[in-house]
Amino acid sequence: MKFSSKRHQNNTKMLIKKKIYDIKEGIKFLKKFKKTKFSESVDLACQINIDPKKTEQNIRGTIILPHGTGKTIKIAVFAPEEKKKIALQSGADLVGLEDLLEILKTQKKNIDFVLATPESMNFVKNLGPILGPQGLMPNYKDGTITNDLPQIIHNLKKGTIKYRNDKNGIIHSSIGKIQFPLEKLYENILFFLKHIKKSKPNQLKGFYFKKINLSTTMSPGIIINHLSI
Repeated sequence: MKFSSKRHQNNTKMLIKKKIYDIKEGIKFLKKFKKTKFSESVDLACQINIDPKKTEQNIRGTIILPHGTGKTIKIAVFAPEEKKKIALQSGADLVGLEDLLEILKTQKKNIDFVLATPESMNFVKNLGPILGPQGLMPNYKDGTITNDLPQIIHNLKKGTIKYRNDKNGIIHSSIGKIQFPLEKLYENILFFLKHIKKSKPNQLKGFYFKKINLSTTMSPGIIINHLSI
């Protein structure tokens, strides 16, 4: 733990106080930081100009990053017996109904996405208290209630990420691994930020981004110039 703290302090010293970086410059700085022994994610924290207490201003959705996230995605699917085989062949990690219900209730499986066919929602609705707080509850808006399992599973495995603002109006998202080439990280970040910007409600005036922070899993944050997005 002491090593981690010292590394973090040394990395922080490399930053220029109050400096605002453009995206590529920020990525270059992250790559200069002393690395950990594990593969760190590159993370964005975007504070947007909304009132989180107003439901109509909150945003959520999914997006497929151009170069994926570098993470192995685990998917659980609620589907009847006749659709179980196609879900597994498409790449689902867990498929079932009552049996899957019990697994998700009693075991931690580090699932990234939970899908459901429409007819299986009678089983899934009982998992609201468990899946809801994790942002895993299937819903039509995210496309996670579907009959097109092959396409959805393919997209999720390819590098789909979910996003939503928290109670402070901040969107947290991992958009790649620090080992990615600079250009791939840049394209992922720019693609994500432009997508979020398009979600700006019409009634909001002024800049949509208030602050954008870029970091790795264990590094200090770098403030990114949001005016260039």
